[in-house]
Amino acid sequence: MSAEYEKFLKVAMQAADRSREMLTEHRAKYLRGNYSFKTKGDASPVTETDERVEREVCGIIRQAFPDHGMLGEEYGASSADAEYVWVIDPIDGTRQFIVGYPFYGTLIALCRNGSPVLGVVEMPVMAERWVGVHGMPSTVNGLPIGTREHDDMGTALAASSNTEFVFPEDKAAYEYLRTSTKWRVYGGACYGYMSLAAGKIDLCYDSGIMREVDYCALVPIIEGAGGVMSDWEGNPLTMHSGMKVLASGDKRLHAKALEAIAKHR
Repeated sequence: MSAEYEKFLKVAMQAADRSREMLTEHRAKYLRGNYSFKTKGDASPVTETDERVEREVCGIIRQAFPDHGMLGEEYGASSADAEYVWVIDPIDGTRQFIVGYPFYGTLIALCRNGSPVLGVVEMPVMAERWVGVHGMPSTVNGLPIGTREHDDMGTALAASSNTEFVFPEDKAAYEYLRTSTKWRVYGGACYGYMSLAAGKIDLCYDSGIMREVDYCALVPIIEGAGGVMSDWEGNPLTMHSGMKVLASGDKRLHAKALEAIAKHR
């Protein structure tokens, strides 16, 4: 890893440390209580904690790299056309966070010219930190991870974040992927994709729910573990991709899934 990228990762880890501290304190305080939340214009929920974590994470990064751009889930973009742009989701899985499910995390990504080159996924409840840097092996808590070689759709294990938001034009293809795999898990937010990076899941697919703040941090981790992640046309994911995501631990399975999507859309 270059010295420049080591510096980027060091700051991302500092920001993840702060997120873990805040989210751990919040869970301990409110585990037996109710989380208050607001509903945004897109009908998704947001809590005061989402906003606080984003402010803290972005503040740490801005102090270290004032010339970099920033794109956050709650506070939008600044200097989004810069060479380096940080893409932040303070709580990926806000619904899970609100109801007390442990499958939520902070996503910290760095994009260079729009393409993700660094990703950190902080899962505070599990005390797991997943890290990927372009060209480097991915890790969880410092230990190397790898995807599973598996190219049989019929025996593949799959994950999807939420079935409610699938675009109408994607429903037939989505249903084909759902019924053609062995079994599925739902509602894991970013954790389904981390399970893919660790070789526990073979295929992840989502339509209508994923934004750049949701997937940019995942791309370097999955690729550094030996997997592949793209949109539903097979194009590499960038800050400017749409809301359709496909990830596979095996490139052969990915090609088969893309072929099935094209056939059933």
